[in-house]
Amino acid sequence: MNTVSHVEDLLRELAPQVLGVLSRRFGDFATAEDAVQEALLAAATQWPTEGLPANPRGWLIQVGYRRMIELVRGEQARRRREDLVTRQDPDDQRYAPAPDEELTAERDDTLVLLFLCCHPALASTSAVALTLRAVGGLSSAEIARAFLVPEATMAQRISRAKQRIRASGLPFRMPDPEERADRLVAVRQVLYLVFTEGHTSTTGPDLRRVDLAAEAIRLTRALHTLLPNDSESAGLLALMLLTEARGPARTGPSGELISLADQDRSRWDAKAIAEGVALVTRALPRGPVGPYQVQAAIAALHDEAPGTEQTDWPQILALYEVLERLAGSPVVALNRAVATAMVHGPAAGLAALDELAHDPQLAAHHRLVAARAHLHEMAGDQAQAIADYRAAAARTSSRPEQLYLTMRAARLATATSAGGRATSQGRVTRQGRAAGRQQRGVG
Repeated sequence: MNTVSHVEDLLRELAPQVLGVLSRRFGDFATAEDAVQEALLAAATQWPTEGLPANPRGWLIQVGYRRMIELVRGEQARRRREDLVTRQDPDDQRYAPAPDEELTAERDDTLVLLFLCCHPALASTSAVALTLRAVGGLSSAEIARAFLVPEATMAQRISRAKQRIRASGLPFRMPDPEERADRLVAVRQVLYLVFTEGHTSTTGPDLRRVDLAAEAIRLTRALHTLLPNDSESAGLLALMLLTEARGPARTGPSGELISLADQDRSRWDAKAIAEGVALVTRALPRGPVGPYQVQAAIAALHDEAPGTEQTDWPQILALYEVLERLAGSPVVALNRAVATAMVHGPAAGLAALDELAHDPQLAAHHRLVAARAHLHEMAGDQAQAIADYRAAAARTSSRPEQLYLTMRAARLATATSAGGRATSQGRVTRQGRAAGRQQRGVG
């Protein structure tokens, strides 16, 4: 790994920790986020040429702290802080420390930061975007690509989200149990979306964002520790572990995507699978059963099967039917259609996909076309499978997925062409032999 990449990875890891420290001490998330971004910019400029400081996290905290002081001393910042003070209870944990006070980040405030980003005043898209920025460490440009919107639009969305949090006067602390319950659904959703973006990146040259998936798992583990009796949080952690356990086998030596059916299952993380299975096994009987637990149960069936042929597809189809009743969505329906094909044959699966063709959320999505290509290939309709694979490749913005779909189409085309030549050659040979027999008088 080169120096610049190492610095970028380190900054992405440290950013939420530094933001948590400054937000807790100053009680102003929005201004702290601005200060942290300036500290990160300074580090990205200096560290690759001057080398890493002995304590990178401490360096960022000190630079961010100095910038916070500059912002707080401004008249506008003073008025904002005075307004906050009038609406907040005193908190001796939230103050601007003396210049000679040592700033440390021994406390990890990232989970508090997550609950703050999931403020009920924010729309879910804004909460996800703000979390990806503050907790996931993604830039506005990266988040904009994930949401398929212009960077300026995403920057405005994040800015408005920060302003809403500032205007709410919400203190930087873990919400009490009643408030926490109100935000828990949003927190789980954000964690799941952060993990999903890490597991299969929507853009860029790499299939996975391992750092992002790992951070989502770390935060979900912290959430499960905080709420050990919450079965859906346990189910979410199980789902992440069982899904990410396949990570090492999902790509080849050059980063190319390898489908589930073709993966070397000996490379799957057996320890993560065991932990995930144990979590969902304990969670399901406790109830109430939620969508993350059902998805974890599906993932467990995939992970415990020796191969695709030995997978309990009838049970998976039954679970997708349960999932549709709990939390139906076009993506769930798409997965159920594929499971239907594995149980009842490709024709049944294609019929189920046809029902989704007019769904506005799926109509232009590459996954619908890719699923159709796979089922046409199963059915032996090579020409339609090739056309669908190519169409799906044109619709995805993920380079590894694009290459996989293109290569799938190319391999089918080559095999079809070779089969056609063999058939043609066999036909010519048989005709030649018949002619020879006729010339020799053999009937």
